[in-house]
Amino acid sequence: MALHRNIYWADGCASGALSRADASRSTRKTRCAHVNTDQTRREQDFLGERAIPADALWGVHTSRALENFPISGTSIARHRELVAALGSVKLAAARANAELGLLDERRLGAIESACGEVIKGLLDDQFVVDVVQGGAGTSTNMNANEVIANRALQVLGLQPGDHAEIHPNDHVNASQSTNDVYPTAVKIALLHGLDNLAGAVRTLSEAFAAKGEEFRAVPKVGRTQLQDAVPMTVGQEFSAWAATLAEEQARILDSRGLLSEINLGATAIGTGITADPRYASVVLRHLREITGMPLQTAGDLVEATADTGVFVQLSGVLKRTAVKVSKICNDLRLLSSGPQAGLGELRLPPRQAGSSIMPGKVNPVVPEVVNQVAFWVVGNDVTITMAAEAGQLQLNAFEPIMCHGLLQSMDWMARAFDTLARLCVRDIEVNAAHLEQVSAHSVGVVTALLPHLGYAEASAIAKAALSGEGDVRSLVLRTGTLDEARLDELLDPERLAGVKATAAVGEEAMD
Repeated sequence: MALHRNIYWADGCASGALSRADASRSTRKTRCAHVNTDQTRREQDFLGERAIPADALWGVHTSRALENFPISGTSIARHRELVAALGSVKLAAARANAELGLLDERRLGAIESACGEVIKGLLDDQFVVDVVQGGAGTSTNMNANEVIANRALQVLGLQPGDHAEIHPNDHVNASQSTNDVYPTAVKIALLHGLDNLAGAVRTLSEAFAAKGEEFRAVPKVGRTQLQDAVPMTVGQEFSAWAATLAEEQARILDSRGLLSEINLGATAIGTGITADPRYASVVLRHLREITGMPLQTAGDLVEATADTGVFVQLSGVLKRTAVKVSKICNDLRLLSSGPQAGLGELRLPPRQAGSSIMPGKVNPVVPEVVNQVAFWVVGNDVTITMAAEAGQLQLNAFEPIMCHGLLQSMDWMARAFDTLARLCVRDIEVNAAHLEQVSAHSVGVVTALLPHLGYAEASAIAKAALSGEGDVRSLVLRTGTLDEARLDELLDPERLAGVKATAAVGEEAMD
């Protein structure tokens, strides 16, 4: 069986939204069957025997995890990228084991077929363990091992649970440990999520850039510390937001290098115990072929198995991006405040009625939801930081909460940024008449006249203007320092905003 890269990226991910919903429904049904069904099979581990729903592909280890971790109510199937990544890792391991003479062709073919279905999302409803779990990801790994083993048995025409033929541990998990499978799968999932998020940030940046061009000549007054500053254009404000987001896209993509370093082949703690010495390099080659990703084996597998610094670093990048976008949303809400008693410079597209009691009220609901996503991402960052710090000796037991937090943050951010671009930024309008009026009477324009008037005289003019003695233009003309033509040139809105080429300040001062 030859899996093309597109199976992972296209088939496996295009069905993401549907398979998440389907997986949630199927998981609920499977759990009910786990409790109520009379159609069962018996499976055993070293703790004892259990009844498993006859039609379930998961087994006794997953059954115990369902009982032990009824925490979030969210199954790992919610993270489509993680399930696909687990299928990719198990497929690479099977091919490596076969190449090294540790797995026969018959079993290989059946396991390949089962892994292909996992990658495509066809078995998502069988990935039922909770995203929040103890055991450093063992329940997730065993859920994958059992599903793949039992589906492979069906491919061979055998019944699930017939593990003498294909065993979850002896065959599907051969040459592996949770401690190298799970973090490898997490990194592959994060790499996929990273590309998706970077695309959403790029789209949002482009939406702001388009508005920057549309509003490039609309004058306004800039503000510092919420006080009037100097003239600028609305286009400059939007273009600055676009540039901020372009920088964030670059920082997000910078994280790919660290995430591409994996510890597959380390088995339990990095010593490679139970694995053929050639296994790490062979499985890496197969995994790179399956995913199309430039993965690399870590130089020190003991260090790589214990270290979760990459997750902390990535979480910090996500927090940085979320905080910056949240700040932009604060600006949008402030600039659109009103429409009568606020700043009223921007008009955000109305998306729904804003009040159950105040007729005609419309709220900035899209920026508000993006703000809330940012708050959640910041909270996830704290959780990931504490989880990384809590690791002990050769392993960090808390990678599941790090995995869930990172994947959730990236998913929510991508959705929120897409919503912001699509339902808000692209349809923003400006209150041009209001902006032109405010700009024309702004005292801040006197700053541009400093080289010609000096600070003391400019300050006196500003004070007089604020006292209602006249506008800046008329007050300057009264001084006789500048003639009307020269003053109009210096107070040209585009020149004040720096969007029109002018002579050097020193040359102007000499006129």
